[in-house]
Amino acid sequence: MNHLPHHDGSELYVSDSAPRIGKKIALRVLVPNTYEFSKAFIRIYEDGEPRSYELKLEKQGTVESWWKVKVEIVNLKTSYRFVFISESKYEWLNARGLSDHDVHTNDDFKIVALPEYPRWIRSSVFYQIFPDRFAKSDIEKVIPDWAHPRDWDDAPRGRDTTTGVEFFGGDLKGVEEHLDHLKSLGINGIYFTPFFPARSNHRYDASSFDHADPLLGGNEALFSLVKKARKSKISVMGDLTSNHCGAGHPWLAKAKKDKNSKERGYFYWDRSVKHGYVGWWGHASLPKLNFNSKALRKEMYEGKNSIVRKWLSPKFGMAGWRIDVGNMTGRLGKDDLHDEVMHGIRKAMDETNPNAWLVAENGDFFASDLDGLGWHGAMNYQGFMRPLWNWINQNSEIGGGFQGLPFAMPRITGSQMVESMKSFTASVPWRSLVSSMVLLDSHDTARMRTVVNGDSNRHLSAMALLLTYPGVPSIYAGDEIGLEGAWGEDGRRPMPWGKKELWDNDFFASVSALVAIRKTRHGLAEGGLRWLAVEDDYILFIRESKREKVLVFISRTGVKASIDLAPFGLAVERTLFGQQAVGKSISISTAEATQGIWIVK
Repeated sequence: MNHLPHHDGSELYVSDSAPRIGKKIALRVLVPNTYEFSKAFIRIYEDGEPRSYELKLEKQGTVESWWKVKVEIVNLKTSYRFVFISESKYEWLNARGLSDHDVHTNDDFKIVALPEYPRWIRSSVFYQIFPDRFAKSDIEKVIPDWAHPRDWDDAPRGRDTTTGVEFFGGDLKGVEEHLDHLKSLGINGIYFTPFFPARSNHRYDASSFDHADPLLGGNEALFSLVKKARKSKISVMGDLTSNHCGAGHPWLAKAKKDKNSKERGYFYWDRSVKHGYVGWWGHASLPKLNFNSKALRKEMYEGKNSIVRKWLSPKFGMAGWRIDVGNMTGRLGKDDLHDEVMHGIRKAMDETNPNAWLVAENGDFFASDLDGLGWHGAMNYQGFMRPLWNWINQNSEIGGGFQGLPFAMPRITGSQMVESMKSFTASVPWRSLVSSMVLLDSHDTARMRTVVNGDSNRHLSAMALLLTYPGVPSIYAGDEIGLEGAWGEDGRRPMPWGKKELWDNDFFASVSALVAIRKTRHGLAEGGLRWLAVEDDYILFIRESKREKVLVFISRTGVKASIDLAPFGLAVERTLFGQQAVGKSISISTAEATQGIWIVK
């Protein structure tokens, strides 16, 4: 059991998470009465210099007590931690937890004196759609010369010369025709991988950023879908490649034709390669964008009708951008323009639609990307998906490739998983954690059902964690019915609309119930995160807001566990999902992975 002093960036602990400079705010720490100390102080930076102020007892409880300190916000970014001292104690409390030794400022709690990020994402559950594989309508299509047509019920061939150019024919009208499926699941957000014209099925090689791909139905189909989705209270978000475009883009054609053109400066040129320009990871199909060009910056995000701004306007209706390879944007060799470009995209979005969500792929590799001034959040591979995979996997055939590892995925304990999660959480402001996308898998990875070797109970444990953990959950289309896939392309199987006998309908019903809980519980939208018990095979944590406390139990296998909640002053009031419980203890005895979600008081 883990009963120690706790603080995080949620509303119970921080009176104002988006203060203006010069405002005084209250910071609170919850301390168990069994934890003995003489005095407690906050160590906070003011103009780069540490200052200390003593905490005072605010409210004495029977089991836990609240301690508080008021501080003035002096700077745009504020870092702080707490220390507890006595004759025999000297312990720091920062975002990594409690330490009996000196700790680094990198893991301090962080507050940013900027307006709040979009609040609607706090109660959102997104659904990731790969347009070519979700649903096919009766729209007539002229098959492009790059495409290898496939029947809808086929599986992708995978690792051969057709990878990336197999054409199944999904389109936006098909998505619109299946919005009822999303509504029955409870989804209120769609994240599309790119819908721009391209020379591939994945469309990360855009031939234009000006309109939706005619193969998907063009702008007419997109506008119709967005309109209908809005009526169903579903937001639609796009995917933008700020790092590169496609070899078929007119920018590249103009740049090749005229060395004096402004487009020439949009790219990096290299005579040592056959195609003459630098491609992302050497791919000729993905010319790397050169943001030394002021004209390119204007085209992409600075100008009034720039790509970033245009699609966020009321006419086009996008609710935000997911930025592809955000960690590589603006970086090449000696050039590091990344922060300038990231901040420029953020500024354009704030000015055009401050309620739009900005989330980047792999921004979690660089904590500075999530310091509050850049991306709102990252696709949380490093601080959620990877630790979870390493804990819950039972398929030795799934390698560690997507984790950047040249060896098989490791198998870790519950405590190792939680420590991995904490290391990410501690490196960024709380607002960046809760604005990051949490996911079990994506179009780039194996599917969770395959990661757990077909074990639907383990899959449900992973899904329960996804839908109760801080952040914005995203479900990859097909996961809700148990679709499988051993790697990225294998996982991009078309939705089997005509073969519903293959669906895991019990799993779909359970996921729908979890989505409803995630969307409606204040504790999950606004609550903090306290780890109460962490064992090899199960974890127990609580999400607490001003309105309620939600307790969550997740196991990866069958367990026998008896957990006494009395030391925390808690008692189960109502079961929301899974294992039934009541009173001040939880007893679980199961042969399979299991889950429990309860309201406690």
